[in-house]
Amino acid sequence: MKTSAKLILIIALFMVFFGAILVAGCARPYEFHGMVLQPSDPIDFTLTAHTGERVSLSDFRGKYVVLFFGYTFCPDVCPLTLAELSRAMQILGDKAEGVQVIMVTVDPERDTAERLANYVPSFHPDFIGLTGSADEIAKAATPLGIFYAKNEVEGASGYLMDHTASVTLLDKEGRVRLVWPFGTAPEDIASDLEYMLKGD
Repeated sequence: MKTSAKLILIIALFMVFFGAILVAGCARPYEFHGMVLQPSDPIDFTLTAHTGERVSLSDFRGKYVVLFFGYTFCPDVCPLTLAELSRAMQILGDKAEGVQVIMVTVDPERDTAERLANYVPSFHPDFIGLTGSADEIAKAATPLGIFYAKNEVEGASGYLMDHTASVTLLDKEGRVRLVWPFGTAPEDIASDLEYMLKGD
């Protein structure tokens, strides 16, 4: 075999080899940035929105719901999480229309609809804050494994709330699909949401 023919054959083999690697890389399953859960039964509850209207999770069927339990007096975790979720929505751009971010208060004693109205939309105009009676909040939190408890402290606030800091993603049918731990980067949240939206 001539040298030129050998060279062409070697180049062809390299192209086939690297092409196979590229295809294998593209075929790898997407890796989510949170804890992936098997779809549960649809979750639903009804609470009072920051607008004063009664709102149910089922009202958002057809959208992905990003659910966070927090409170307005929170000194660090809650404002940081809402700011990161706001950034994730900005990254998604027009695709964010398929997502609804909701914060449910774990401090209904202080978080009235009026207080939530001054707090939650300040992070993003489309975000919704929900409140209700202590029993209603408990019924909303318990099926999702959300922990919260009052922690008495000195100072003007009187108490703080210890609470689960993760963020839960519900699919379009209201089933829990993904849980992001506190501190998940907005870029990673946006990437996961974009992947889910792409599959629709």
